[in-house]
Amino acid sequence: MLVGVPKEIKNHEYRVGLTPASVRELVSRGHQVLVEKAAGSAIGLSDEQYVAAGAAIADSAPQIFARAEMIVKVKEPQPGECSMLRDGQILYTYLHLAPDSAQTAALVKSGAVCLAYETITAPGGGLPLLAPMSEVAGRMSIQAGAAHLEKSKGGMGILLGGVPGVAPAHVVIIGAGVVGSNALQMAIGVGARVTVLDKNVDRLRQLDLVFGNRIATLFSNEHTIEESVLAADLVVGGVLVAGTAAPKLVTRSMISRMKSGAVVVDVAIDQGGCFETSHATTHAEPTYTVDDVVHYCVANMPGAVARTSTFALNHATIGHAIALAEKGWRQALKDDAHLKNGLNVCRGKVTYAAIAQGLGYDYAPADSML
Repeated sequence: MLVGVPKEIKNHEYRVGLTPASVRELVSRGHQVLVEKAAGSAIGLSDEQYVAAGAAIADSAPQIFARAEMIVKVKEPQPGECSMLRDGQILYTYLHLAPDSAQTAALVKSGAVCLAYETITAPGGGLPLLAPMSEVAGRMSIQAGAAHLEKSKGGMGILLGGVPGVAPAHVVIIGAGVVGSNALQMAIGVGARVTVLDKNVDRLRQLDLVFGNRIATLFSNEHTIEESVLAADLVVGGVLVAGTAAPKLVTRSMISRMKSGAVVVDVAIDQGGCFETSHATTHAEPTYTVDDVVHYCVANMPGAVARTSTFALNHATIGHAIALAEKGWRQALKDDAHLKNGLNVCRGKVTYAAIAQGLGYDYAPADSML
């Protein structure tokens, strides 16, 4: 199969779909890889490294889209990229379609076979292709929150860990999944006072066994969320419902009553966000203020640490990329029910139930396309 890797064009997105090591894995199995010129140069991956791994270099994205049977990316295709997709071409990338009706419509129109990293599952449960970026984003959420609590960034001017004689900041983490547990580790590491909320009591028990009295755990409901948010200096939203929009757990009313200069970091923004006041921002302009509360809602947080993120993501994605290239998409999906869960749009049909329901499309089960 001819696999194409275009350069990412979303604002401040420096990651790349395949590393030279991943290219080598595909080429060693007899496949061809075409990489756009300078696709990885921003993170120190040169064209020479790709050529040494067996790739050919293309001068432009249109050349990639015109020739490749499978496109491997990182972020969702931008409108110009959607227009270059063709009927039956495989697109393998993050999509996050639930809050994005325009992209969904463009992918449906293209006729492409669109597999989303974020809905591929694992035998033991979980979302293995989302996990590495959730780990990065969870850890980054504390860095971003700490920076924007500084007075010069609009925050209240508080140090997360405090100093002797001065109390540390109170960090509230909503969601104890991959994002939340990684945020928790970072927040504890800098000495903050941490409260974590989740509906899964077994998960809270696990955290309690590991961290003991270094954290407070609360069952998540409207009352505990409100109580915690109003007492917080920094709130991290790390709630995910696979394939559908994130629930709005923190209301505008709660935001209006938070401390002046508090910070909220909405890691769920790729799925629409879990704060009622959230809207997506970019690395160029990462924050805005509502009722004196600083909102950090960057939609591709891991892009800020693009080299780390690229390698972590490739470790998770390359196995399925090889399967798709070796078998073709139909056989690969027949052989792997977990990969089949990644099929979001196929040949003009929406094949993921939550997206079809949320955006008003007729649902076509993935099996019906095989």
